[in-house]
Amino acid sequence: MKPSPVLHGLPGLEQRLPPQQVLQRHRHGRAYAALVVSGSYVEAGDQGRRRLFPGDVVLHDAFSAHGNQVGAKGARLVNLPVASGTECFARVRDADAIVRLAATDPVAAAQALQQDLQPLAAALLDWPDLLARDLTLHPHLSLAAWAHRQGLAAETLSRGFARVFGVTPRRWRFEVRVRRALCALREGDPSLVAVALDAGFADQAHLTHAVVALTGRAPGHWRRTSSRDKTPAPKGPTIAR
Repeated sequence: MKPSPVLHGLPGLEQRLPPQQVLQRHRHGRAYAALVVSGSYVEAGDQGRRRLFPGDVVLHDAFSAHGNQVGAKGARLVNLPVASGTECFARVRDADAIVRLAATDPVAAAQALQQDLQPLAAALLDWPDLLARDLTLHPHLSLAAWAHRQGLAAETLSRGFARVFGVTPRRWRFEVRVRRALCALREGDPSLVAVALDAGFADQAHLTHAVVALTGRAPGHWRRTSSRDKTPAPKGPTIAR
């Protein structure tokens, strides 16, 4: 399966999604928070799957991927830039105040949003959600062993997972490993070999090929970028699994 496309930059500050629209799995090159203002949609992304309603928030890390299925009344979102390093579902108590602030000062609105976040767990609706969780927590997981424990054929595992999340379990596991490596690079780990092995890659060359395939840049670029931009990550919640 081809990699999901990288859409550089952020979506617009205000975004309206038509009723019943299906957005295929895609990714953005920068981290941002999507606040639901009205309507609803289901997000199936790297943090899991959940139906979102007004006041709900999704924090997307840089290069995380997601697809969306919009509800019958459409959805209106406000998208705000945040620092890389946090990815979760959450909720805010006063969405209207954040929306009003975003109209004049998106940076201040993003700060207000981060201070008001209350974490929400991804919903475990079916076995694809359980597999997504397990692969995210354990990227060395054997798909054959997992399928056997669940009583699923390999073909069922691949097709069923892709129907929900837009990629095969193998591709999901690959992207989990790359994002784990990117996180280590942001932390400034000095050894690319150590980063490669910890993320589940055979060697540094394998890591480099994978990072370039997902982000268009080599690991060294992301490590240098991280050392230049040492802005503290927002102290938002981590995903509850």
